[in-house]
Amino acid sequence: MLTILITLLGGLGLFIAGMYMMSHGIEKVAGTRLRNILETFTRTRLTGLLVGLFFTAVIQSSSTATVMVVTFVNSGLMALSNACGIILGANIGTTVTALLVAFRLSAIAPLFVFAGAIMMNFIPSQRVKKSGEIVMGFGLLFVGISSMSSAMADLRDIPAVIHFLAGFTNPFLGVLMGFVITSIVQSSSVTVSILVVMGSQGLIDLRICMFIILGCNIGACSSAMLASVGANADGKRAALIHLLFNIFGTILMFVLLLLFAPQIELLIMTVSGARHAENAGSLGRNIAFAHFLFKVFQVIVLYPFMDLIIKLTYVLVKDEPESSTQEGFSLKYIGAPKLPTPPVAMYLAKQEIERMAHMAIDNLNLAVYCLTENDGERLKVVYETEKYIDYLCTAIGAYLTKINQNAIPLRDADLISGYFHVVSDVERIGDHAEDIADMAAYFQSHKITLSDEAYQDLSKMMETVHRLLERSLNMFLTGDMSDKGLVEELENKTDALVLEITDRHLQRMADGKCDVQAGVFFSDMINGLERVGDHATNIAFALYKAKMLTQKRSSNVEPAMA
Repeated sequence: MLTILITLLGGLGLFIAGMYMMSHGIEKVAGTRLRNILETFTRTRLTGLLVGLFFTAVIQSSSTATVMVVTFVNSGLMALSNACGIILGANIGTTVTALLVAFRLSAIAPLFVFAGAIMMNFIPSQRVKKSGEIVMGFGLLFVGISSMSSAMADLRDIPAVIHFLAGFTNPFLGVLMGFVITSIVQSSSVTVSILVVMGSQGLIDLRICMFIILGCNIGACSSAMLASVGANADGKRAALIHLLFNIFGTILMFVLLLLFAPQIELLIMTVSGARHAENAGSLGRNIAFAHFLFKVFQVIVLYPFMDLIIKLTYVLVKDEPESSTQEGFSLKYIGAPKLPTPPVAMYLAKQEIERMAHMAIDNLNLAVYCLTENDGERLKVVYETEKYIDYLCTAIGAYLTKINQNAIPLRDADLISGYFHVVSDVERIGDHAEDIADMAAYFQSHKITLSDEAYQDLSKMMETVHRLLERSLNMFLTGDMSDKGLVEELENKTDALVLEITDRHLQRMADGKCDVQAGVFFSDMINGLERVGDHATNIAFALYKAKMLTQKRSSNVEPAMA
């Protein structure tokens, strides 16, 4: 019995490790593309459903999909109505794992493990290595299934086990068991796959499995519910949509099973093409198809009522004031206490950096406006915004550090390094805005003014710097290098303008057209704007340099491995 238990646990461990490796390998290879699909093609609920189905089927995890949705909704990147469709699709997509298990690929699984090992260890290409992780994960999944299957075959020779499973017919206990086990492992795919293996060995009946599957559906919501802890009201509502859908679907199917269990069993066996129990694996296939058909049926029936479910979430979760610091500062995209998967966390950090950058650029424009228009009242806004920028700098830096503490690919580590540099550059732009505000305050208190020519030069310099900031930020956000030449041209133009404006300024001072004290401030201001241009250029090329660093490392590693 001990040997059987050890083999069973070892097989389960290999199965879970295989699922994890395959899921994370897919995220590494295509995570960015999948996130773009998730964000772009969810304009309607129906397209969201299809995207959610595809996304979950590919990454083999409805928990990852729903947690990502909760994170996006919490950050304001996705509307609740659009998230609803993805959640429905994820509920169908999660059935793919059990369907794969039911088709008994264990005989060729070692070949996948071997191929994955070759790809990961002997081929220098990083993309092939990551793909090898997917292949090996797929193989380990079925090696684990094979190990569990052989252990469960031995369980048939133990009368006590057979007697216990034969007497386990209470539908309420079945739902409770499915809920508890799935809540613990946080994966309905794992629980249902175990049922498929047990069914293929004739250890458990289809009818009780159907009730256990219903419990699994509710237990699978635990990940999204945990992710919503500390989220804003919409984030909590997104997780609640997932939970309510599965609760209502479970109640519906529970009643139907109590009334029409024989007919439902016949339908499942007909669709699965496994109507004869004596066929090897037929019962396991029936269990996998039961899981699939239940989900499809629930989506079809509840789809027209999703607006009502959304309204119910608004009743259950009231709007709450935005969380903020004592000074009134808050994070818009990265405020959730639980860190999502590193790729999603990096995406959200980039959104927060964009918000911080726009804040710094607007503050710089406002500071210059206050100086040129002698507006003392709005200087308070400049100083308050600078405090906000400093708060964001600290908060984003802490968030990036937290991401960096995870096991992430070198490419992502290099990108995070680039993000750190961008945050620092944006913060320095904010400091220059504060410096100009200080000058404006001094000008007003000491009744100092600049000549009309100086104001014109300042306006010309500011216009060029502003264009440089806009193009640089766009390069950082989009990764589009088509503006590379324009950014370099604008950077050279700011350098040339400094020399040109300084020469004219010195001439005005020599001619007595400009006050000496005002002239010193003016020179500092022009030089400060030139440094803003330098920071803008750093922002433009931050991710480009990170990618070049990654490529350099790859080229250094590849010959050594060849």
